[in-house]
Amino acid sequence: MNTPLQEKLFELQDKEYAVFQAKLTPGIPEESFIGVRVPALRAFAKEYVKNPEHEAFLQELPHKYYDENMLHGLLISLCKDYDKCVQLTDAFLPYVDNWAVCDIMSPKVFAKHKTEIMSKIKEWSASPHTYTCRFGIEMLMSHFLDDDFKAEYLEIPASARSEEYYVKMMVAWFFATALAKQWDATIPYLLNRRLAPWTHNKTIQKACESYRISPEQKEYLKTLKVR
Repeated sequence: MNTPLQEKLFELQDKEYAVFQAKLTPGIPEESFIGVRVPALRAFAKEYVKNPEHEAFLQELPHKYYDENMLHGLLISLCKDYDKCVQLTDAFLPYVDNWAVCDIMSPKVFAKHKTEIMSKIKEWSASPHTYTCRFGIEMLMSHFLDDDFKAEYLEIPASARSEEYYVKMMVAWFFATALAKQWDATIPYLLNRRLAPWTHNKTIQKACESYRISPEQKEYLKTLKVR
């Protein structure tokens, strides 16, 4: 029997979307997808966070449905108290088992606590758990490639030695973004082949797909591919 919250999520169900999402999220049982589209889930989260019941939901781990995990990630992202947000994130990350739930988490409050969050980013990025590591690198990419950038931060993803596809993809995504935003500091990581060959080439591929990289830079990057 479903809980009242699960019933509410089923009211937002799109069965075709559930099938589509299951295909994009390998390794997760198809029956765990309710099929709530992300815009509808975001709207629901913004209302549900006003309901005191959401506090209990955030303590109920693990969840039965993929959509509940997505909702959980969205609720964490809406948390305005930094310490509480970090606590909720640490409690939830071990249960994150796919890229979509990982990537939907983007706590706004982190932007206001750059000094404190860096130590957590280093901790998460060094985790052996695939999606904890991916989340840490994603937070680094989101918050430290612009005004708060330091060249030393590039060592964090460069040190992520994982054979997990979703970690390697995040490292490549990070360095492709870093090339777009901090070219001079980042290009030595390719010149000196600091990344694993697959990640090195994927970084170049993703950078060449970016509109933020100039045509001249793209031609140069292609010469750096590892054969």
